[in-house]
Amino acid sequence: MEQLKYILLILVLAPLAGCVIAGFFRRQVGREGAHRITILGVGISLILSLYVAKLFLLDGVAPFNENIYTWASGGSLFNFSFHIGFLVDSLTAVMLVTVTFVSLLVHIYSIGYMVDDDGYQRFFSYISLFTFSMLMLVTANNFLQLFFGWEAVGLVSYLLIGFWYTRESANQGSLKAFLVNRVGDFGFILGIGLILAYAGSLDYAQVFAATEQLASEQITLWPNTAWPVLTVACLLLFVGAMGKSAQVPLHVWLPESMEGPTPISALIHAATMVTAGVFMVARMSPLFEFSEIALTTVLVIGATGALFTGILAIVMTDIKRVIAYSTLSQLGYMMVAMGVSAYDAGIFHLMTHACFKALLFLAAGSVIIALHHEQDMRKMDQGVMDSEGRAMTQVGMIMGMVITLLCILSLAAWLLLMIALAVV
Repeated sequence: MEQLKYILLILVLAPLAGCVIAGFFRRQVGREGAHRITILGVGISLILSLYVAKLFLLDGVAPFNENIYTWASGGSLFNFSFHIGFLVDSLTAVMLVTVTFVSLLVHIYSIGYMVDDDGYQRFFSYISLFTFSMLMLVTANNFLQLFFGWEAVGLVSYLLIGFWYTRESANQGSLKAFLVNRVGDFGFILGIGLILAYAGSLDYAQVFAATEQLASEQITLWPNTAWPVLTVACLLLFVGAMGKSAQVPLHVWLPESMEGPTPISALIHAATMVTAGVFMVARMSPLFEFSEIALTTVLVIGATGALFTGILAIVMTDIKRVIAYSTLSQLGYMMVAMGVSAYDAGIFHLMTHACFKALLFLAAGSVIIALHHEQDMRKMDQGVMDSEGRAMTQVGMIMGMVITLLCILSLAAWLLLMIALAVV
């Protein structure tokens, strides 16, 4: 287990090292050096993520939960200690592979997409910083580290949506995303504070161990009205998830985020950051399972978003906004799974959605570049796109559809096996 601790440290910090080198030493390393060092860092993280996934998904290694160091301690003033540590289990392993795999592909894709951009090194520095932030979020073993990763991915999202800061629409989109997420994060930090006040700790293990005790606690929000503490805490945490995962009514920022470069839409606003809320609800399932009100709220809001944002996608004409509203609908489906306690199904959909939605955005980016940055589907003429670019996009889409169908067939086979075993 000591070896695993160092593996996890390298896994998380490798993208940060690439970010620092590409950002602070951009003139020394140049354009080619920036993408090489960042791709190397994310590549190392992917290889180590696959090894970790093998340990926890195939070899059946027991969950790893260890503090790396104590960040702050109250000493004699108060008995709270805040740690930085790692919790790795099957859920974490799936998220690690998903984040690093999609991030590596987006890094490679961006070499061609951003080739003529003046902010080339800055772009690669940002997306490596985002990968580090997301890895910190999914490996956290306490609410403090979770909140650090939560805010860090929000900050980098703001920077990347407004990457082309000379465009007024990009500035407005980044500001809208930042402000809407602050609404969600306000509820999120209130929920964390409530858990700290009643559980006396921010470490997952200690909070989950005190779940039954917390289930009997009540809090008076207004005179003569007592609410279960766990219900209030879970609802506040879910407000944070509504902002980060763009759930109704805090979904309005996601379509505006399409003002950033297309690779960012694939990495952050389809595959990784917007799924952070789904991941958080799955991680907090020991708390949510004690609150029927919280689970029902997750179900209703998820179902509402899945239906109505899917309908909105039909009337969009901007190719990226169509995919954005489709993403909102799929995130709603994931939340519905969380609301009915089908956490395995929700995370399975999260993983497959990350792959095929990133593919959709990257294919859209290929079309947009070939059509000289035209995004209105009504103005797209197939004859304008060169045959080589069209062929590459078609091959990529066909491969993605085949892989997606294989996943669906695998799921169907698994469901049939479960039914057969239940019958027997």
